[in-house]
Amino acid sequence: MRLARRSFAMALAGLPFARLSPARAQAQAAAPILLDNVRYFDGRAMTGPARLLMAGGTIRILGAGTAPDAAQRVDLSGRYVIPAMIAAHSHIGHASDATSGRQYYTRENVEAQLRRYQAFGIGAAASLGLNAPLFHELRAESRAGRLPGALLLGAGPGLGMPEGAPPAGPMNLADDQVIRPANPAAMRQGVNDLADKGIDLVKVWIDGLGDTVPQMTPEMARAAVEAAHARRLKVAAHIHDLSQARLAVEAGVDILAHGIRDKEIDDGLLALMRDRGTWYIPTIQIDEAEYIYADDPAITEDPFLRAALGPGMIGRMRDPAWRAAQLGRAAPRRSDVRINKLNLKRVHDAGIPVAFGTDSGGTPLRVQGFAEHRELELMVEAGLTPAQALGIATARSAELLGLADRGSVRDGLRADLVVLEADPLADIRNTRRIARVYGAGREVAGAIT
Repeated sequence: MRLARRSFAMALAGLPFARLSPARAQAQAAAPILLDNVRYFDGRAMTGPARLLMAGGTIRILGAGTAPDAAQRVDLSGRYVIPAMIAAHSHIGHASDATSGRQYYTRENVEAQLRRYQAFGIGAAASLGLNAPLFHELRAESRAGRLPGALLLGAGPGLGMPEGAPPAGPMNLADDQVIRPANPAAMRQGVNDLADKGIDLVKVWIDGLGDTVPQMTPEMARAAVEAAHARRLKVAAHIHDLSQARLAVEAGVDILAHGIRDKEIDDGLLALMRDRGTWYIPTIQIDEAEYIYADDPAITEDPFLRAALGPGMIGRMRDPAWRAAQLGRAAPRRSDVRINKLNLKRVHDAGIPVAFGTDSGGTPLRVQGFAEHRELELMVEAGLTPAQALGIATARSAELLGLADRGSVRDGLRADLVVLEADPLADIRNTRRIARVYGAGREVAGAIT
């Protein structure tokens, strides 16, 4: 059955991704799986052929030795294996098909989106803000292995200025999706309250929009950093402009959660970021998403994209009036993408640590699953090699998020693996050619058709 004929609810449930029955999944969990004749990404190149044994949820790289008799052998001749990607900047439970809002933060929607990420080869996703209180319960379940799909991490609701970013009205936000402290003391209290409930990092919105949306003050940013570091939590800052990035880095934030998009980054800020160990997540696709679908409505015929879309979004992308409106305001976004690419290359060449994210799920246009694969392409267009882009999307992002048990194909690490039909180091677009996905050594999804 073609995806176009399925309901969007079925699509979100993961049925187009060859989801396994509980009985088959249980049987797989009990038996080791031997992936034979494997070429796998070791962080720098494709190596092999090798034999990968998945047992007890972890990886063991075998030589010519004998595998356990009970192991199920899977011949992967002519295929390639990469670690599941780690999305260090996403939003989960905020959007549904062509709309967004607080009403979509439900267990069912969050679980469906985590399944989608996993089916697209993403093994963990950090939801950086806009999370409703249910987040804390779901995060704990995911950490304990009781929530299906990609591992859920995140920052809870995140913290912004009163009347500041993110704008509540345009983004259909409720009061419990962003904490807006009035002073530094309240900022510290807000961070501590979130730390008590359980978060993986702290998110602050630094940027403003002229006189209408106030920018976060240095005092407020420093208060967030001081409180977070006292609880051993990193701080990720939402920025757009060079001046906002400088404010954030000078205040001591650990992560610029978006790329700098208004000006070329200067040597002084590069040096400060390098000295302080500031991480950089470019999220190039966040701006490209505003025009790429309007540029070419035929893109909706791409099965890989269609598997991530609902009927409402497909209809919108095909609507001539919508496309004309999007293209009418696309020029600043195209400039943002151009400058973002330039700055990513400068940051990477300067030795500043780069992680992977797209802001997918922040709006319906930031399409979860598809956005991540498109981001890899944009990173390569910016001048990184496919191996560098893949390394950022796997091991480097795992390092940023403290996920020492995954992100690489190495002995003892979690067996979150993606089998591809073609070599992504020859063409980064080959990450889309997913044959199957393993989570903790079990097959959890198949080809996206």
